[in-house]
Parts: sequence; structure tokens; C-alpha cells
Amino acid sequence: MPPFFRREPAALKAARVTLRMPVSSDYDEWAKLRGESRGFLMPWEPTWASDELTRQSWRFRLKRYRKDYARGSAIAFFIFETGSGKLLGGVTLGNIRHGVARSGHIGYWVGEKYAGQGYMVDALDLLAGHAFDTMRLHRIEAACIPGNTRSVRVLEKAGFTREGLLRSFLKINGSWQDHYLYALIADDRRDARTRD
Repeated sequence: MPPFFRREPAALKAARVTLRMPVSSDYDEWAKLRGESRGFLMPWEPTWASDELTRQSWRFRLKRYRKDYARGSAIAFFIFETGSGKLLGGVTLGNIRHGVARSGHIGYWVGEKYAGQGYMVDALDLLAGHAFDTMRLHRIEAACIPGNTRSVRVLEKAGFTREGLLRSFLKINGSWQDHYLYALIADDRRDARTRD
């Protein structure tokens, strides 16, 4: 297992956002933000369970995050506003493959009241830096429903390239949905930064 999975990572900080792994005490703020954003998030996520926002479901979620991290298969972060410390959303780098693939797949969400303010673009940039520079991944992928124009804009602003269409890829809000596949390659990100 790569050394970065042997201990919990420190928070990743940038000017506007901070990423850190969720902890038990985040429950109240997480449940409130997810609850307030339910109608905004549901069209783009798997069907919510009837106990989605309960404390018991939260504990199960945290155990799964820890187990996936311990196996080296995923790392989940919450996104906080750096100045105020307010929870804004979450981003997970999952399906991590080591060896010759050195890749992972990201998923993310943002609270409705924080959407459209550039926080997710900042969070993806911070996560990409960690994925490429610390974890030494070569490729990170993301998928989004073609009709989710906000998500398309986020990925494109974050430097991801659309590579194709994945037919009937994920069961979202009760039905199988096509998704655009986006990817960001370490070399492309490095090249873009040297041009800036």
C-alpha cells in the first residue's frame, strides 16, 4: 500500500477551500446542508434511502469511508470554506487503482446555497494536486449526466477533457442514466500550469 494511505492525511488548504476527511462531529452540519439541498441534489444522485440523514446512517457512512481509505481504494473529503469553516459539500476520489493504471474516479456534491460560486472548481483543483503530486496518480476521471450543465461547466473549468459517452452508466434517482466521461491527466495539468 502506498505510504499516503498509512495515516490519515492532513487537511488540504487553499485560499478559498479546505478539504479534510469527515469526522463524527460533522454530522449536524452535514445533515442540515444535505437536508436543505435535497431537491437540488436528488436528480443527480442515487436514490436517497428513507434513513439517508439519520445519525445511524451517518455512522455507517463514516465506517465505510474509513474502511475504503484503509484498503487504499478511496479517500473522502468534506469541502469547507477556508475563512469561515462552513461546510460547503464533499468530494471523493474512489475506485483508486494502483500499479500500471494509477488512476481514480471522482464524485462530488455541493450544497445548493453554495452552487455556482466556484467552490467546487477550487476543490477539484486542490484534490487534483493531491492526487497527482502526493498520491502519484496519472489520471483522474469524472462522469456526469449530460443534462447536468452545472457539473459539465465545473469539470471543464477545472481542466477536465470530455472523452466520450458512457451509456446507461449509473442508476441515478431511480433510473439508469447515460454519463459523459471526463478525465484529467497529470501531464496535461502540469502543462497547463506552466503556460499560465
